[in-house]
Amino acid sequence: MDARDTELKKELNATLQARRELGEEYDSALVESFLEKVDQRIDGAVERRVRRQLAEHQMVAARDARSPKATDSWGERFGFGIVSLVLAVPLSAIGAGTAHLPGLIVSWFGIVGVNAVQAARTHPGLFGRRGKKDTGDDWTD
Repeated sequence: MDARDTELKKELNATLQARRELGEEYDSALVESFLEKVDQRIDGAVERRVRRQLAEHQMVAARDARSPKATDSWGERFGFGIVSLVLAVPLSAIGAGTAHLPGLIVSWFGIVGVNAVQAARTHPGLFGRRGKKDTGDDWTD
């Protein structure tokens, strides 16, 4: 039994003792007083839990913001897009020169495919694959 429980038990015993001394006409006032103390205890516990979880979320967000992956991802995507467009010109010329329109279409499907794989790698939820969702339900966490 923890110290807060023993304190609440003492409060309950004091309330019951006061009821015996004062009589039944003070029942509602004594019960309301005790329930107010219980309510304050619950509010304090909930507030501490919310503050702790908020601090944990802020720490995770700060850690993620400082991670190298978060800072490199924009540069990586930009660089990959530039390289993809630069290589698209000669690939289009080769595809159109050897097989005309079908060759051009095949080369552009390849370019789009490579970019789609890169986008799926940097944004896992983009093509329907999602990680664990935050349901917002604190009862199951």
